[in-house]
Parts: sequence; C-alpha cells; structure tokens
Amino acid sequence: MSKRTVKNLTAVLLILTLIFPSAVMGEEHDRNINQGNRPGQVQAGEAPDFKNVSVHDPSIIKVNDTYYVFGSHIEAAKSKDLVTWTTFTNGYTTPNNVLYGDLSANLAESFEWAGEDDSDSKGGFAVWAPDVIWNPEYVNEDGTKGAYLMYYSASSTYIRSAIGLAVSKTIEGPYKYADTLIYSGFTRDEAYDANSDVNKQWENTNIKQLLDTGKIEGVRAGWFNSNGSYNNALFPNAIDANLFYDENGKLWMTYGSWSGGIFILEIDPATGKAIYPGKDGTTEDGRMIDRYFGTKISGGYYKSGEGPYVKYDESTGYYHLYVTYGWLGADGGYNMRFFRSESPTGPYVDSQGQNAVLPGDTDNAPYGNKLISNYLFDRKVGDPGTGIGTGYVSPGHNSVYYDEETGQKFLIFHSRFPQTGEMHELRVHEIFMTEDGWPVVAPYRYTGETALKVNKQDLEGDYKFINHGNANSAEIIYSDYIRLNKNNTVTGTVQGTWKKTGHYQAELTLDGVTYNGVFVRGWDPTSKQYVMTFAAVSKDGVSIWGSRQQERTDQEVVNAIHEELSLGDTSNVITNLKLPTVGALNAQISWTTSDASVVTDQGVVNRPEPGSGKASAVLTATITKGDVTASKAFSITVLPIKEAELAAQYSFEDNLSEKTGSFTEGTVTGNRIDNTGGTITFAEGKSGKAAVFNGESGVRLPNGLIEGSSYSVSLWLKPDQLTAFTTTFFGARDANNWISLVPSGPASNNTMVWSGSGRWYDAPAGLTIKAGEWSHVAFSVNNGVITLYVNGEAKFEGTNFPDIFTTDNGTFGLGVNWWDTPFKGQMDELLIFKGALTQDQVNKLATLSK
Repeated sequence: MSKRTVKNLTAVLLILTLIFPSAVMGEEHDRNINQGNRPGQVQAGEAPDFKNVSVHDPSIIKVNDTYYVFGSHIEAAKSKDLVTWTTFTNGYTTPNNVLYGDLSANLAESFEWAGEDDSDSKGGFAVWAPDVIWNPEYVNEDGTKGAYLMYYSASSTYIRSAIGLAVSKTIEGPYKYADTLIYSGFTRDEAYDANSDVNKQWENTNIKQLLDTGKIEGVRAGWFNSNGSYNNALFPNAIDANLFYDENGKLWMTYGSWSGGIFILEIDPATGKAIYPGKDGTTEDGRMIDRYFGTKISGGYYKSGEGPYVKYDESTGYYHLYVTYGWLGADGGYNMRFFRSESPTGPYVDSQGQNAVLPGDTDNAPYGNKLISNYLFDRKVGDPGTGIGTGYVSPGHNSVYYDEETGQKFLIFHSRFPQTGEMHELRVHEIFMTEDGWPVVAPYRYTGETALKVNKQDLEGDYKFINHGNANSAEIIYSDYIRLNKNNTVTGTVQGTWKKTGHYQAELTLDGVTYNGVFVRGWDPTSKQYVMTFAAVSKDGVSIWGSRQQERTDQEVVNAIHEELSLGDTSNVITNLKLPTVGALNAQISWTTSDASVVTDQGVVNRPEPGSGKASAVLTATITKGDVTASKAFSITVLPIKEAELAAQYSFEDNLSEKTGSFTEGTVTGNRIDNTGGTITFAEGKSGKAAVFNGESGVRLPNGLIEGSSYSVSLWLKPDQLTAFTTTFFGARDANNWISLVPSGPASNNTMVWSGSGRWYDAPAGLTIKAGEWSHVAFSVNNGVITLYVNGEAKFEGTNFPDIFTTDNGTFGLGVNWWDTPFKGQMDELLIFKGALTQDQVNKLATLSK
C-alpha cells in the first residue's frame, strides 16, 4: 500500500470518527468506566447519582425498560438503570394497598394459616419475600393468556408459614389472590402457638384437599416428631419462593428457609399452581423427594440457609443456585453462597464438588462458594474522603438478573451497614464469571461500569484487601494492605504473585492459594473516585477483593495523617480516648503521655474524684511511614467525676405519682402509648410496691421527662414473658426518632437499648435478663456516648448514639410504644437523671441503697 493510500485512508477514518462519534463510540463510552486502555490515565468520571431505597429480600424482574424489585413488608421499587431507584408502594396500608387492594380480605385464605394479627405478627401483618414472574401461558379468569404471578409468603412463626399466589395483568398491580400452594409448621394433632387461635393440625392446610383428590399419597409420618410437632429438621419453612424456567421451558418454584432446607417443585404454567410429586422418593444422589414439599436441593439439619434464587445460565448450561446463610439482623452474619447444577432439581454443588444438601448435622460454613459477607474497606487517618469507609453488614437474600443482550449479570440484595444498626438498603453489584464458570462479585456497587481491557501499569500499586473466608460470622472483616508490584510479586499482609491473564482477567496466588477473577474499575464512595479493583475466587470457594489506593510518597502520607489526626475536643474529657495506631497505607502511629495518672498511652482516662479540680496531660503521636516521621501533640484536660442529678422518680407505691414533685403522675394507656382502656395494678415489688403490667396496658409518662443529650434511666424489671421488641422504658421526639429499653431486642434477643432516628442503633447487653426474676437495668447517654448496665455491671459502651431529645415535649411511656407487643410483668423504682451516672451511683441503684 502506498503512503498516499495510507494517508487518504487515515483521513477518511478520521472524518468518520468525527461524524459518527456517538454511534460508533459514545454509547459504550458513557456506559463504561474503563475508558480505553492508555496506561496510567486518571479515571475521574462523574459521580453516580444514587437514589437509595429500603426493600428487604428483593426479587428483581425487568419489564420493558424498567427494573422492578419486590420485597418483604409489601415494599417495591423501580429503576431504569439499576442506580436510581424510587418506591411506589405503601407497605401494609389497607384497604387501599397499592399491590393488594384490601390486603386483609384479598389474602384472607393464606391469613387463616399465618401472617395477620397472629403470633409473631400479632397486631399487624407479616407478608414476606415475594417473587414476581411473567407467565405467558397463565390462563386468566376471562380466558386470556399471560399474567404477572406474585408468589408471596405469609408467616406467623419461624416454621408456621404459607406460600400464596396472586395474579395481575400489570406489573404494578393490584394483584388478586389465586391460591395458597404450600403450608409448613403443621402438627399431627391439635396444637396452638402463643398469641394465636390457629389450630396447627395438618387437616387445616391444603393437604387434606390434596389427599381427597388423590394428588398425594397419605400423610407422611416423617413430617412429625415423636410428640406430634412439626419436624423442621428435615422439612422447610414455607417462605422465600423463587420461580424460574428451565432450558426446556418448564416452570419451577424453589423455596424454603432455615432449618429443614430448601426444596423445589414443578409449577403448572396454565394455573401457576404446584405439581406435587404425590409420593415419596429419593434422587439418584440420595436426596429426599417428598410427596408434598418436592425435592430437597439445599441445607437441612437445623442449619441456616434461606432466600434461594435459581437462574439458568445458557452460556454455560448450568443452573445457578444462590442462597444466604446466617441471620438477617445486624448481628446475624448474613452471607451469600453459590452452587451450580446441570439439572433444575440438582444436585447443586460448589467448586469443591460438595452437595448443597448437607450430609447430616454438621457445620454448613465449608459448603458453598462464599460471595459476600460482613466487611469494611475501613478508612484510615490520612486516607482520602471522610467517614469510616465502605462496607456491608449482613448482606443477603439476593436475586439476580442476567441480561441476555449484553451478557452482564447482576446481584441484587439488601444490606445493613457498619455502625448504623438495623437500617438497610437495596444494593446492586455486577457479577463476573471465571473461565471455570464460578462467579465473583465486584467490590463496589454498580454505576454503569463493566469490564474492559486494562493495562498492567494501571494495576500496579497499593490495595486495600479483603479475604471473605468461609465462616458464618457476625464479625466484620476489616481490610488489610497489600501491594501488587511491578515485577508481579505481591507483598504486604499476604505474599505471593499476580498477573493479568487476558484483557481484564486476574490470577493471584497468595500464601500458596490461587484465586481467579477480574480487574474492573469501580466507584469508591469513600474517596469519591473511580478506582481499580479486583475480585477473585479460589477452588475452595473463598472470595477476595482489592481496592487500589491513591499513589503517594511516604512524605505525602505522613503529611496527610499529621493534618487530619485529631482527638476531638480535648478540653473537657470525661471518657476514654480512642487513639489510632494505624494510618493511611499502613503508616504507624505511636503514642506517649506526659502523665499516665491522667491519661495513659492507650487512651485510658482517670477522672479526678468529685469535688477535685481538673487534671491535665499531653499526649504525643509519632507518625512513621518508611523513613519519614512527624509528631503531633494534644493537650488533654480531664474533668472530675460529676454525679448525675435526680430529675424524676416513680416508685409505684400503689400509684403512678412522681416523688420529687417536678413532674405530674403517669396515666394508664391501652396496648399503645396513645390510646386508653388499660389497667395497671400494684403488688409487692423490689422495694415496697411495684407496678404490674398485664400485657395489654401501659403507662404514659409526662411529656418532656428528658431534655438534652446527657441523661440516665434506672429501673427494676421482672418480666413474666420475653417477647420480641417489647419495650419497658420508651421515649421519642416523634415516631421516627425514639429510644426503647427492650428486655428481648433485635440483636440475638439481647436485653438492649434500641434507637431509631433515620438509622437504627443497637446497644446490646450480650445477655437476656430472665423472666420471673428481678433485674436492675440502667443506661446513660452523655453527648453521644451510651453505657448500658445490667445488675450494676457495664455491659455495653458505644459512641455516636443519636441525639433524640432535642425538644422539651418528647413523648414517654412504660411498657408500650406505637407498634409492639406490650410488656407483661412488673416494674419498680423508675428514676430519671440529668447527666451520666457514675459507677458508684449505678452500684447503689443496683442494690437499692438510699
């Protein structure tokens, strides 16, 4: 080819590029963060416009150009791009419920068994974890074909539940009840749960009708334990339905939760109803086939496992099973697992070839490829950005969306977050498959990015590193530091080698274990920039993540730490100080003190006795990174101990009067803090008489009982029964900003102070006080620091407690709030203080010393 020809061709190509930039390049450019492959380029990019929603147990479906997620408690949201979400539902509102119309009447047949004003759902509803699917073969009442089928869960206890079907021709409803397919928690003989009038005997389910019509053979004796109770070691809780089509167009439903395992049933596409096996059997690999529940595909033997989601992957020919282990609460250690199978009914196996159905009563932690667990890319002093870093707590109950056009795969789940209690939000992360067909999940949430060719130069550098391991644990995995060196070695917390094996494929061998995955850019919300990340998985099913850090010299790192390092207000210190010892990029921070009797080099503060003067000392930090060091001194002034001042006292000596005369007497309420009709009596208590709460009544205390950010509450409790979320002392600025002292709270049934204020805060005692016994419980809040005492012993101390009582007209009550089951038992000697209690004061209160 001549030079003239080359020159002319180049000109033509340039013109075409200028004329058609958006058609040829623009769409991909806008969508991808890996913009081209020029070595070392800075990837700034626009910040994603996240709009977050709280949809628990989300199940996804795409209709035309819109993604929908449906979740528990009748919440749902939609999005055009998986980034910006809006809700369109109104929760349990009835009769004008967005999804169900007259909720109570519409789902009445399911609610006869579970889910409305019954047992664990006493006073409300429990409609959980729906899955919506478009079924073109469904025959509607008017004879037309095609409808959206919603398979919902109605639940009253951890084993007594039902899966129902509701139908709509439009995705946003309303959905009309069609049938209840599966019941669980039934008994051999007549039996009842607490707070329930439902007779659990099996004839009150649809099993009797199936027997009468010959669809199943008899009642299986194995459904029941020897005492006639439901055998939930082998059989499921009927919740968490998921519908999918197999490669031949057959429709299936997998479902189940926790102890008995996860099952699968074929579904009749014309009716949307279950096709029951009819008789018992065993699969070729030895798994149970039950005449009613179907084929077991995962779990069992009282081991956690719920939220199953199955998707057929046409590109590999495998059925992918996602399941969540652990418990959903912030202390529950929820974590997502993966198995795959060549058949919709299993066996589903992990990368080690282990069957998802447990072989017996054994730990399930080693089974299943672990995708995500509790973690925090924690922000160190001197790191870019603000806050504690980026991470999740109890991420789980996922669905997935596989885009057939683009080949992209997405993981959709809910998560809680470090230091925010039970507040949860929806999250979407992209999934990438290894060459062996195992998934890895991008470390950061989806913003429109995908994997493209990357340059080796852009991969070299320091990374925050997470190893998810395979444990079921509520502990947060904090990031360590590693470095991917230019010579393809890895140094830092782990040692080994790394390489780029394709356009963006990654292989890392760390401490002798090889991990395969991808390099992909993602939006780091802490540093507020796009960074290089990696995600990879080992043959043992262990996932690792990395997030590349900004390249800086040792001097720049030390300077950044020196500038940011702070201990807050050190002129009026009353609590121990948290002294950071590690800074950005693993820089070390050591401390010395001028007077250990005032404050030690570990930050332990020794306050002078009441009546003494202030004490002073100097803490000095030495920052070291490589050969660079710097020092920073902090003057510390420690205030003497000051006893809290009594503000109000209710002793319940045959009345609800307040003894100091500062406040009016309490008034009796019904089963909620703002209604009437209850009864409070008095009996011999811990000190004189005590107030007796009958489980249907409470006490409304005067408004304004607590004002400000420094206060304490002390009382004696003797619960007759322990019911979840039931309050003893309750205070609120409004319905969205409150504190509640609960004998049995959301953190593993711990006695705790629980708060809601846009985020949930848990202050658990690490124990549960006993029913039928007197216990002394007190807590102090002092400018964001909360301390919880049980029987005189400090059981919890935490920071960042919300400032609730910013007005002088807060609402206060005993035994009741606006939502939960009232307290049943006795209370005595309620004392309210201004200021934080000293340990000596707590000791006296816990022994009733006057």
